[in-house]
Order: sequence, then structure tokens, then C-alpha cells
Amino acid sequence: MNDAPNGRPTVLQVLPRLEGGGGVERGAFDIARALAEAGWRSLIVTGSDADRGRARAAGARHAALPVGRRNPLAAPGAVRRLARFIAENGVDLVHARSRWPAWLARFAARRAGLPFVTTFHGTYAAAGPLKRRYNAVMIRGDRVIAISDFIARHIAETYAVEAGKVRIVPRGVDLSTFDPTQVGPARVTALARAWSLPDGCPTVVLPARMTAWKGHLPLLEAVARIDRDFFCLLVGGGGREAYRARIEQRIGELGLESRIRLTGECRDMPAAYMLADVVVSASIRPEAFGRIAVEAQAMGRPVVAFGHGGARETVRDGGTGWLVPPGDTEALGRAIHRALDLTAAERGTLARAARAHVRRNFSLAGMCEATLSVYRELLPAPAGGVPGGGETWT
Repeated sequence: MNDAPNGRPTVLQVLPRLEGGGGVERGAFDIARALAEAGWRSLIVTGSDADRGRARAAGARHAALPVGRRNPLAAPGAVRRLARFIAENGVDLVHARSRWPAWLARFAARRAGLPFVTTFHGTYAAAGPLKRRYNAVMIRGDRVIAISDFIARHIAETYAVEAGKVRIVPRGVDLSTFDPTQVGPARVTALARAWSLPDGCPTVVLPARMTAWKGHLPLLEAVARIDRDFFCLLVGGGGREAYRARIEQRIGELGLESRIRLTGECRDMPAAYMLADVVVSASIRPEAFGRIAVEAQAMGRPVVAFGHGGARETVRDGGTGWLVPPGDTEALGRAIHRALDLTAAERGTLARAARAHVRRNFSLAGMCEATLSVYRELLPAPAGGVPGGGETWT
């Protein structure tokens, strides 16, 4: 094993990019920082030099290698360069978080005789046998991390996986960031002014990238059925202009112009949650995990979600929010109305339950510790330690 500081091993994470707010990027950043804080050596390889600053912020060393864009003709050269980087930096374990980098990382790790870990972040569409074979690299790790029970079931139902290989490690949120006591009034007021939010009006918030599967249009159908005062914020950027135009057109057709606002990207999501009386997750397809629902609950906000995918694990129906049949906009509207009608006492009870639920099951600290535990399973223990169990690891 590499002679790292304090006898700690060196872990390399490989992914297309580090910049961005998706689960792949955020997970890599969080684990890189956890490795550094634990005294381990943390390395990250992506396809872009632009990721160097963010890697450094996580306490990791970064290298840009051709792992970001799928190019079968260039694959042998990319594997050689990655294998050379692994050898030169004394890497002890390789962790891949995306399919194309996983193919390259698997060959490089095997060449070096190193443990190989993958994280299964989604269901990965498979249009035919070739695509299915391409996706299957994500079960080729010595350990396969599934980000939810839903994903673990998908793996078991879709692929032939060796018994005992999969480890379920739910995504986690930073409870020091998503903490209602840490969001001052000035931050909330600044957002309310920026978005021209009416004073004292109950507010429904859907935080999601502006793409069709995130369910903006079903939400519009649902809120059009609600006969009471409220305001609705669609918080998120990205997506195509044509989709945004479609949303705006439907808002006009439903006569919701005075009730709906598209805010664009938000850089202060804790404050955005504080503006919400109810947070909605209306994704048309099942979320692999669904970070929005967990962040909202961490902020003590009731969540209404379509009851499929990760939402069935992250939202306690009737306890921290409501789950409704997927695609049922009438039921979605009724549940939102119920959440808006909560009394102050009911809202307080739900907020305490939601915070406790997230703290117990979906904390960032818990996710990081569980991931490092997966690494420990595959690494030899330090001198005097217990191989495989690693009681002396910290």
C-alpha cells in the first residue's frame, strides 16, 4: 500500500467533470473533502483543467485526462495515461462515478491490480443489448455503491450481480448548510425582493432544472385546481429555451400569470426553501434519489412528491410530507392544498419530524462515513489493524 501521510491510503475518483450541481459531481466533491479531512490522500481525474480549483477546494489533487468524452478510438491511449497517473501517484483504490470513465478506470485499475469501486447514480436507459452492455460496467466494481434502495432493486432486477457486492449508501445533505436556524432574515428578504414575491402570500416552490422530466407542466395542472390564494415559484436554470417557452405558454393558457414565476437559477437554496410553505417534487420519471426532497425536509419544509423512485424512501407519507400517485395531477393539487392549510402547530410538528428524519438517515456525515467504510472493506488494514474489518482505520 502507498506510504501516504499517517499511513493512510490514496483514493482516486474518476468522473467526466467536477463542476456542476448534479449528484455525480456533488458526490465526488463531498467524498474528496471527507477523505482529506480524514487524513487520506484524495485525487480526482476529470476531463477538464477547469475543475482544478474546485478539486483544490475539496482538499484533492486534480489531473485533467481524456476521460470526459466517449471516444472508443482514443480509449487505449486514455487507459495508458490513466494507468501511468495511478502508478506515479501511488493510488491504492479507484472509484468511478460515470459509465465512460468507469470503462477506462476499470482497465487501468485492473492493470495496476487495485480495488475498483463504482457508484450507480441512475437507472441508465438501455435501448438495446449494446447499450445494456455499455451500462453494465457500473456493476463491474469490486463494490457497487447504490445511492438508494430503489437503485439497488433496479440493479438486482436488471443485471446479474454477484451476491454481496452492492452497498446501499444514500446521498446526504450538509446539515450545517441546510439548517433553518442558520438562514438569517436578510437572505430570505433579498430573495423575496429579487423574485417580487407578494408579502404574506403562501408559497409553493418546485426547485428543479428546467427540463421536461422534472415535472413543471404537471405541477401547473395541479396548481390550476387549487382554489385559494398562493404563489408558485419554479426555481432552477438550464434546459432549452423551447421548453421554457412551452411552460410560459401553458401558464397563459391556464390563466396563472399572476400566480407563477420562473426565477432562473438560485445560488442560495437554503433561503429559497425558507420562502416555501410547501416544496414539490413532481418528476415524471422516478428519481434515483431526489436530493430536493431531502434538502427541503432538512429545512423543516413539508414535501409533496410523486410516490415513485427515491421519494418513497426519503419522504415519510403523512409524517414529513405527502406522496401521491405518479402523474395524478388532481391528487397532487389536493396534497399541495393540504400542505398549505397546515396550522402553525401542525407545521411545527412536521418540521421537527422532517429534520429528525433527515438527520437520522440522510446526513452528509453519514454518507461520507459509509463510503469510506466501503473503501476500508477493500483495502488492507494498517500495520496492527484487522484486514477487511479495519477497526483501527479512522
